[in-house]
Amino acid sequence: MTRLRSSWVPIGVAMAVMVVWGATPIVTRLALDDLPPLVIACLRTVLAGLVALPLLARGHQAMPTSTTSRKLLVISAAAGFVIFPVLYTVGQQRTSALHGVMILAVLPVFTGAYASLVARRMPRRAWLVGCAVAIGGEVVLIGGRGAAANDATLTGDLLVLAAALVVTAGYVAGAMLPPRGVSSLSATLWGVVVGSVLLGPLVVGIFVADGVPDASVKSWGAVVFLALATSILGYFGWYWALDRGGIQRIATFQFLQPVSGLILAALVLGEHVTVPIAVGGALIVGGVVIAQRA
Repeated sequence: MTRLRSSWVPIGVAMAVMVVWGATPIVTRLALDDLPPLVIACLRTVLAGLVALPLLARGHQAMPTSTTSRKLLVISAAAGFVIFPVLYTVGQQRTSALHGVMILAVLPVFTGAYASLVARRMPRRAWLVGCAVAIGGEVVLIGGRGAAANDATLTGDLLVLAAALVVTAGYVAGAMLPPRGVSSLSATLWGVVVGSVLLGPLVVGIFVADGVPDASVKSWGAVVFLALATSILGYFGWYWALDRGGIQRIATFQFLQPVSGLILAALVLGEHVTVPIAVGGALIVGGVVIAQRA
């Protein structure tokens, strides 16, 4: 019974992270009301890095020492805290929150595929079938646009999809650190610190050139949410769940991310669920049932 309960803990953590990450497209849209996408992308990492530094010092969490661990950390930091925020925020400016939510639902496909490549192991047939169904949903979602597409553009959708392809490589790299003696918390904190070092000069340059943006409390609060909830709590919980529950097994729960996102997009932003979103979303979320059975 104890083993059974402990096996469900990573699943519970993964589902909680999906609720937080499901809100990310909506919160990003709120921040974009007053702030340029590049400022949002950089600040969410830099602010998270400023919070992470004292936590690292207090916890005496040293930088990984082995060459392999440092390479994995750099990949995780660059993918999750540098490239992804920039691609994703610029893309989200050019598409709707609903499209952003549903496109990110393809994350388990990329995560599981990277994990299979790293492990040099062919996934089970049911997992492949579930992923094929989810990818079919993505095609319907991105290709099925019309007058009521909530102002979503093809460029924006493709940028968000590219961001998903990049960030999942960071997920797998980060999940490979705990078996090498680097805790999930340390991997997260050092990742945002490395990312903030890379993006910090860009933030300073933007503020020197254009000044600090005159934004509302709502937009600044959205950036703080992206920094603390999405970048620190979300990544820490996700790396921990991937490590404890297995990458391919836990990765399929990313299909549940659209649930909270769809609800919030409708309630907070007033976006409407179009036919392509409904059909594509049903296929994407339905893929979790097939993939999880594997």
